[in-house]
Amino acid sequence: MGLDRGDGWWRRAVIYELAVVSFQDSDGDGKGDLAGLLQRIDYLTWLGVDAVWLTPIYPSPMGDFGYDIADFRAVDPTFGTLADFDRVLHALHDAGIRLILDFVPNHTSSEHPWFVESSLSRTGDKADWYLWADGAANGGPPNNWLSRFGGTAWEWSEARRQFYCHTFLTQQPDLNWRNPRLQEALADVMRFWLDRGVDGFRVDASAVLIKDDLLRDNPPNPDAGKETPPPQRFTPVFTDDRPETMGCIEMLREVLDEYDGRVLCGEVQGKTDRIGHFYGSDKPRLHLPLNFALLDSQWDALSLQATIDAYFNALPKGAWPDWVIGGHDKQRVASRIGPAQARVLAMLLLTVRGTPFLYMGDELGKQRSPLPRESVQDPFEKLVPGFGLGRDPERTPMRWDGSEGGGFTAGKPWLPMQDHRSCNVEQQQRDERSLLQLYRQLIELRRKHPCLVDGDYQPRRARNDVLCYRRCQGQTRMSVGLNIANEPRQWACGEGIRLISTHLDRAVEQVEGPILLRANEGIVVIEAL
Repeated sequence: MGLDRGDGWWRRAVIYELAVVSFQDSDGDGKGDLAGLLQRIDYLTWLGVDAVWLTPIYPSPMGDFGYDIADFRAVDPTFGTLADFDRVLHALHDAGIRLILDFVPNHTSSEHPWFVESSLSRTGDKADWYLWADGAANGGPPNNWLSRFGGTAWEWSEARRQFYCHTFLTQQPDLNWRNPRLQEALADVMRFWLDRGVDGFRVDASAVLIKDDLLRDNPPNPDAGKETPPPQRFTPVFTDDRPETMGCIEMLREVLDEYDGRVLCGEVQGKTDRIGHFYGSDKPRLHLPLNFALLDSQWDALSLQATIDAYFNALPKGAWPDWVIGGHDKQRVASRIGPAQARVLAMLLLTVRGTPFLYMGDELGKQRSPLPRESVQDPFEKLVPGFGLGRDPERTPMRWDGSEGGGFTAGKPWLPMQDHRSCNVEQQQRDERSLLQLYRQLIELRRKHPCLVDGDYQPRRARNDVLCYRRCQGQTRMSVGLNIANEPRQWACGEGIRLISTHLDRAVEQVEGPILLRANEGIVVIEAL
């Protein structure tokens, strides 16, 4: 069906994040690959998503899920070849699905040729492409900055007789964004993939691209206690969300805007009231700073009402909202709110104003299952154990059917498939009332009614455990009522036609309020004029 390159397609899109290594294995080695993804495009089309975002597929030692990149312009043999990538890209485009790549501009692998060259000499061509510093007077690290994975953020290089900074693993040295030649090299990486036809990037760790040039120590975290993970014992004033970082993001956006109809998403951090500045002011920055507010909110009607309101109030004029309910490094929301409310979340995600992001398996209600200690691969759990930071449970392979390998692989999965065999695509496709079918129908409803995409958002007062709001466009008004309670609740809705229930067991029919919502039920009503 092809694609148009019209600006703003991402406002209408439902975006689906997938980790290639856990999506579909084609050769029996237990790891997903691009050829496997090619086999599952029909599923993505059936579900109705408009774009997929891939976690890194670049050559990597895989110390951190591929975010330690050794070559920005190639594909890791685990996943295939550049030719395989091109086939996937073209097949997705033919199916009307866009492709967003993960872009990692904060660091590389220590095996990247840039770092190998930089570490050899203080005067070489790439000597200043990474963050290097002399030690403190006592010979120790330059300051008290901490790695996200524990311990100091500085590692000694015997060859250079200096320390290099690493926000993440020791094997992930931070790039020096103050170097114009480094900036241009990264811009050329973006152009390499944009020229191939990718539709945009999700920028990893976009809030930490610049660190304090005076290398000032971070202050102690006044809220830290015994339950605080060691890497969070200092407040990252001089390492995170520095003002100069916004210039880096503006540069990335300038490169992207050389091409028509591309999108720039970004991993940001901090409280909701800080998200606005990632959109830009005099110069544009991210189209979609990723918003995880629903994952952080308490799950009751009053808290959700406040969470949504605070987020919308934080957006600059003209900024487009987005909502993310899962990810490769976020704990599964279904584990926290339960299977019944996972259906309510699906309706909230796909009817509130903004671009929805979901992560593979969210549409199945996939939950978090701890892995045996001997199977742990995530450096968070290895290096900072005991704080629940491990992300392996979110990265386990998709179950396509109820077989031993889940239809994912004919071999041994790279991570154990801990979730129940019934949580699989085949079974939920057969069940007309499954969560998967709910996602599909809500995506279809969203496409059928532009009011759910472009319409204004009008909050209504949450009462009696019911979160509710209205979407309005022209003469069309659609009301959404979501029962957050595990027992029936009355919802004061007006006259109209009920289009869908989260239970998927009610016909499209005329209704007149007040409506009795069953336990954990949400409905969408198109109001009578």
